[in-house]
Amino acid sequence: MSSKNSKRLSRRAFIGQASCAAVGSTALYSTLTGLMMANRLSAQTLPPVGGHKALVCLFLGGGNDSFNMLAPRETEEFNRYAEARSDMGLALEDLLPIVDSASGRAFGMHQETPELQSLFNSGELAFVCNTGTLVEPTTLAAYQNGSVKLPLGLFSHADQSMHWQTSTPDKRDSIGWLGRVADALDVANVDPKVSMNISLSGSNTLQNGNSVIPYAVTSDGAIDLQFYGDENHPYFKGAVDSLLEQEYQNLLQRTYSKLNRDAIDLGILFNESIEAGTPFSTEFPDTRLGREFRMVARSIAAQGPLNLQRQTFMVNSGGWDTHDNHIQDHSILLQEMSQAVGAFWAAITELGMQDQITLFTASDFGRTLTSNGDGTDHGWGGNHFVLGGGINGGRLHGDYPEDIGLGNDLDTGRGRLVPTLSVDEYFAELALWFGAQSSDLSLMLPNIERFYDPSSSDPPIGLWS
Repeated sequence: MSSKNSKRLSRRAFIGQASCAAVGSTALYSTLTGLMMANRLSAQTLPPVGGHKALVCLFLGGGNDSFNMLAPRETEEFNRYAEARSDMGLALEDLLPIVDSASGRAFGMHQETPELQSLFNSGELAFVCNTGTLVEPTTLAAYQNGSVKLPLGLFSHADQSMHWQTSTPDKRDSIGWLGRVADALDVANVDPKVSMNISLSGSNTLQNGNSVIPYAVTSDGAIDLQFYGDENHPYFKGAVDSLLEQEYQNLLQRTYSKLNRDAIDLGILFNESIEAGTPFSTEFPDTRLGREFRMVARSIAAQGPLNLQRQTFMVNSGGWDTHDNHIQDHSILLQEMSQAVGAFWAAITELGMQDQITLFTASDFGRTLTSNGDGTDHGWGGNHFVLGGGINGGRLHGDYPEDIGLGNDLDTGRGRLVPTLSVDEYFAELALWFGAQSSDLSLMLPNIERFYDPSSSDPPIGLWS
C-alpha cells in the first residue's frame, strides 16, 4: 500500500475511532473544563492524606427492594412485614439470620446473599437503614399537609437517581457530590497519571466535579484506539501519529489533536499501570458485575503505578426496577451482587488493603412494601450497606422501623416510607472517612447543615466512631 493511500485510509479510520477513544478520558474532559473556566472547589488547607484510600460506589439502578434484602425476624415485626408484603414477602425459614450487635434485634438477609451475611457476621459490613433523599427533616404529618419541601420529582427514576448522585434534591444539577469531594481532595494526588475518579459505568453524574472528571474504563481496562500499535496494521500508528504531530493553525483543530493524542497515550498508560499493579489470585464470578469488580480491584492494586493516594470508583448494576417477576429477578440480582462483592472483598483482603477501602451502595429509592400483583413499585426510604475495614460492622445504623406494616407512622401509602436518615448524613460520613475537612462539608454537600452540624464533634452516623 502506498504511503498516500495509507494516510488516506488512516485519516478516515482516525476520525471515526480516535474521537471514540477520547470519550471518557481525563484529558478530554479536563481540557474542556479548563476552556470553560470552571471553578475548582479546593480545601483551604492540604487535607491529611494518611496513606491511600478508595471509595467504591455500587449503584443499584432502578430501585432496590431493600426490605427484602434486610427483613425483620422478631416475631411481631416479621408478622407485620409478612402481612404488608403478602406475595412479595420472604418466608421466615428462608432468611439468613443475623443479629444487630447494637440493639440485639433479630434480622434476616435474603437467602441469596450468604457472602454479605458472612461479612456482616465478621464485623466488616454494616447496614444504613431507611435512607433517602430529603430537602429538609420530614415527618409523615408534614408530608401529608404539604408543610415541607420535597425532593423534585419524588418517585421518579431520573430525578431520584440524579439526587442520590448530586445530593441536591431541591434542584437538578450536573455536578456530583463525589465529584465535589474529589475537587477538594485531588491535592492529595501529586502528579497523578489518570483521574482519581474511575468509572466502570461510562459517564456519570456522581463523579463529575468542576475540575476532576471521571475516567471511563471497561472490565478489560481502557479502550485503545483500534489498530494503533497492531503489528498486523503497521501503517496505522505512523499515519495517526503523523496527523497528531502536525502544527495546526486553527485553535479548534489544535485542541482536537491534543485531546486525541492525550486520550491515546492515557489509555496505553492506564493499561500498562494495571499490568504493573500488585497481583492477586482471588477468582471472580464470570458475570458482568464480577468482571467489573475485578477491574476495580486491579485498579486499586495499581494505585502505586497510577500515583494515586485517593481513588473513587463507580459501578452501576442495572435491572433493579422490578415491577414484575419480582421474586425471581430480585433473587438473581442479589445473588450476582453478593458473589461479586464477596470476591471483591476477598481480593482486597488478599492485598492487605481492607482499612483503605470502603464500598457503599446507593439506589434510586426503596420500593413499595405492597405488591402490584407480580412485583413492587417505586418507593422512597430504603436500606443500604457499607463494607470497609475498621467500620462499626455487624450492626445497623440509622433507624430500621420497628413497624413496617401498612399504615405505620412513616407510610405515605402502599408502604412508601418517609426516610429517617438523609442521604446527606450518609454521604458526609463517607466523605469524612475519605479525608474531607468538616469545614468543607457544606461545599461538598450543600444540604448538609439542614441535618447535621459540620462543627460537631460527633459523626453524622457513627460508622467509624
